[in-house]
Amino acid sequence: MKDSSLWLVSSPADSDPHERLEDLRQALGNGKLGHASLVEFPEFKTGTLSSLLTLSETLGKQDPTVTTAVQKTVDTIRSLTSPSSSSSGSSSSSSSANPQIGDSSRASPLSSHLVLDDGRPYLSYVFPEEGQSEHTWTWDKSKFRTESRSLNEVVEAIMKEVQSIENSQRNKNQEYAVVKGQLTQALRKKSGNLSMRSLADVVSASDFAGTNESEYLETVLVAVPKNLTKEWDASYERLTQMVVPRSSVKLAEDEEYVLFSVTIFRRIKDEFSQKAREKKFIARDFTYDEEAIQKGKRELEDLIAQEKQLWGDLLRLSRINFSELFQLLVHLKVVRTYVESVLRYGLPAAYFGAVIKPEHKQHAKLISTLSDFLVPDKASRKKDNKKKDKSGTNDEAMGEYASVMEGEYYEFVVFEIEKVDE
Repeated sequence: MKDSSLWLVSSPADSDPHERLEDLRQALGNGKLGHASLVEFPEFKTGTLSSLLTLSETLGKQDPTVTTAVQKTVDTIRSLTSPSSSSSGSSSSSSSANPQIGDSSRASPLSSHLVLDDGRPYLSYVFPEEGQSEHTWTWDKSKFRTESRSLNEVVEAIMKEVQSIENSQRNKNQEYAVVKGQLTQALRKKSGNLSMRSLADVVSASDFAGTNESEYLETVLVAVPKNLTKEWDASYERLTQMVVPRSSVKLAEDEEYVLFSVTIFRRIKDEFSQKAREKKFIARDFTYDEEAIQKGKRELEDLIAQEKQLWGDLLRLSRINFSELFQLLVHLKVVRTYVESVLRYGLPAAYFGAVIKPEHKQHAKLISTLSDFLVPDKASRKKDNKKKDKSGTNDEAMGEYASVMEGEYYEFVVFEIEKVDE
């Protein structure tokens, strides 16, 4: 159990839950060891011992599954709102449906998106915000009715909802990833040095005006390393025959290369390119086509606009899905706490539930205090255990469970609600 998590605990309900909550708070030193908030269990149909044992095992697998679904959604939100998400050269368009999702959200704190539908921090769903003294978590009966339903059916309904959300999230993630990949590839063509990047936005029609109408002559572009520009000037005319003298023109440069145009006869283009490579000059395979260049620009603009739209759509859906998944996770943990309570404390199935927010570095004291407070008849059980220890009965009883008990084990029912933004 982590001090940074919330702890969901339970014990037999032997008094009014609000009075027991106050007793728990006093036991916790009124905040010195931790803070407590009430959890209200609904009236579940308990079922048979066999069904509860099976359900307990199933819940042990489903809890991590839902936790992973929550974390994946958080990871999506983190990737959409980290500073690197705006490096594509575009920013999200604002949305009237959610004014909090706009251009500024492209690089924004993760915590501003991990919220409930009403904008409150997600942990306030199960624990009161600072300054709010009282908070009781109650089962959402409008979503998951418990009347005339077995616990298995309740859990199935929760998992069905989780699966539906995961599917919608996955589909939107894939849709965005495709467009994002296309945009990244298109932008990559505009980046890099002059030896590899697209030259459509580097040159203009006037750079090819001298040979556009010629049947025999052609203007070719050559990227020359900066440290070889003098050699280019001295040798380009002699690389092959049929190079027009003094036709080299400097068009652009970057940190690594200088781009030159040179006029040659069409028939020796392949030979000229080969000789240029031998000198470490890079002849670019580029034909100026105004219509194709304008089409490429329009396609890039469309991709940027489409990526903006899908980015906003995905962030909105992820925020909604995160809120829903976190609430479903809490419901599942409440069911799990209830099932373990029945198995450990027995019937009648009436239990006091609470969420504990531990204070930093009070883990050992908190565990001891909760054990004393939540475990029924602990004092008498200690005496019995001592007697059994002397006779060796306890060692025999551990038997096949010894390896399990070596791990983290508590005398009371407790489950962790981890902070997903850590």
